[in-house]
Amino acid sequence: MVNKTKKNIVLGITGGIAAYKAIDLASTLTKLDYEVHVVLTAEAMKFVTPLTLEVITKNQVWTDQNSLEKSSIPHIKLADLADLVVVAPATANTIAKGANGLADNLLSSVLLAADCPKLYVPAMNSKMYQHDATQRNLRDLAVQGAVVLEPAEGMLACGISGKGRYPGNKTVLAQIESMLFGDQALEGFNVLVTAGGTREAIDPVRYIGNRSSGKMGAALCKEALRRGAHVTLILGSHELTELPEVNIIRVETAQEMYEQVMLHFDTQDIVIKAAAVADFKPESVKEQKIKKTEDTSGGKKTKTISLEGTVDILKEISLKKDKQIVVGFAAETENIATNAKKKLKEKNLDMIVANQVAGEESAFGSDDNTATLYWSNGKGRELEKMPKSELARVLVEEIIKLPKFVKLAR
Repeated sequence: MVNKTKKNIVLGITGGIAAYKAIDLASTLTKLDYEVHVVLTAEAMKFVTPLTLEVITKNQVWTDQNSLEKSSIPHIKLADLADLVVVAPATANTIAKGANGLADNLLSSVLLAADCPKLYVPAMNSKMYQHDATQRNLRDLAVQGAVVLEPAEGMLACGISGKGRYPGNKTVLAQIESMLFGDQALEGFNVLVTAGGTREAIDPVRYIGNRSSGKMGAALCKEALRRGAHVTLILGSHELTELPEVNIIRVETAQEMYEQVMLHFDTQDIVIKAAAVADFKPESVKEQKIKKTEDTSGGKKTKTISLEGTVDILKEISLKKDKQIVVGFAAETENIATNAKKKLKEKNLDMIVANQVAGEESAFGSDDNTATLYWSNGKGRELEKMPKSELARVLVEEIIKLPKFVKLAR
């Protein structure tokens, strides 16, 4: 996996009630083998103490009062040291300083001097957050290249409910991981993707199949490769060109796909089931082509084919799943949310991608896709219609944010 031991994070803690949550963030980052260098503003010291953070991070904590004891130019030393500067929580005051280039304390001076990525985690009263000045400052930070996490909604320390809550350290940690290792976050990971449709034979000529093109799976393979993963693609029927650097295993039936998935499953870290696997197959396959015969009565000729269920690959994976992150797709024509959530739960998935496969908006064969993501914690995210290549990027980003991914990456 990616080596994080040499990454230095400067954690700026400012004077908001959420400052106490930064203690847990510092602790988690330290346990993940980051070097954490805390900068406390004077206002932050009213909420948390340097001693607490020194014990947790095993590094001296920097303040306006002691910084000159550690270096003659402390802001430059910290700015040069940092691979990432995180301001958590970020008050309206510090956000304004960062946006406008003010440098009247150690933290704001570090922010002005640092040329590494910067992450702001706003937490404040909802009226302060929504004020035109604060929103303008947040936009200016984004223009300058900083990443700003959106605060959560809920009960605030002032006793009112609104937008301004600290978003939670799992969210902050996932963003840190993405910023530090975003382009190579999957380096050292084995990723298995299934794509295309399966074909279930009726006779030597005919089969039961579907309209899957395999384009979504191909886009996921390309994105995982871009992020540094070793990628295996189990590929059914498709409309794809070759995918260099991908280990492609070609299959035709649901049974063949099942066998290959189970053969490779134990060595995988992430499994993305984007294939459109047939749910049914003929009970028996005719050895010879079924002939069309004339109906002497002049009526319409009919033929009945008895079907039976195919192997449920996701169900079998759920029984075998251990450390792996498993993401499924739900191709639905109706009751999309209900059916996707049911599948998510029954198959013990970490995430599911629900999409429409009926009508003009069908994802089958298209270069675009409209999807909604659901997680095992009950949350969902509806996405706008976008190219499958862009959806693949979003999906990989969401996988990187999963707490389970953070554990795998240690």
